Amino acid sequence: MVFAAILAGGSGVRMGNPNKPKQFFYLGEKPILVHTLEKFCASGRFDGVLVLTPATWVQQTRDIIAKHCPQYADAVAVIAGGAERNDTIMNAIRYFEDECGADKDAIIVTHDAVRPFVSLRIIEENIEAAAEHGACDTVVPATDTIVESADGKVISAIPDRSKLYQGQTPQSFNMAALREMLESLTAEESAILTDACKAFVLRGRPVALVRGDVGNIKITYPQDLRVAEAMLEA
Repeated sequence: MVFAAILAGGSGVRMGNPNKPKQFFYLGEKPILVHTLEKFCASGRFDGVLVLTPATWVQQTRDIIAKHCPQYADAVAVIAGGAERNDTIMNAIRYFEDECGADKDAIIVTHDAVRPFVSLRIIEENIEAAAEHGACDTVVPATDTIVESADGKVISAIPDRSKLYQGQTPQSFNMAALREMLESLTAEESAILTDACKAFVLRGRPVALVRGDVGNIKITYPQDLRVAEAMLEA
């Protein structure tokens, strides 16, 4: 069984509107979330698709889906996310286990709602890699030199760029293994961990790499939305 969790818990602060989560900003004629959701629904690979939003936006999200992609409205569930990203992922795991009968071999594909240009190729390769390796991350090679500073004032190291990658999403996992990793985190680890793949790395578990795409951008700032509009028009 294969499931998709679309993580739509972000705020609109960096987009200049703290009262409207960024995933609900319009890209062309539809909200960003809808563009993203359509990719997963159109893939035909999922036994369940779940959107996790701020609690106060659950009903609006259902209404938005019904309005802009009514053909998928019955196939997509919407529930509240958690306080942090990993809490939201745990909510998704519980939902798929309790409501969809996810078993020990089930795969969960987690994706940022504000990455609307994810390709079907990336989704398919995530499913394959998660099934084979238990965990995978979508990445692209770093093109800029990465500078490390321990104190934020002077350079402390310049890592070898040939070994560095920039993380994207999806991140995909064997669902039972992901639950095990997240539940193993200490309170201190949970407080600083914002990436599910790092839970595997901390426990010495391998995480495979899936080739991403520079076009798989994350819309965070107003300038990102302008770039996305140009990409959509092109």
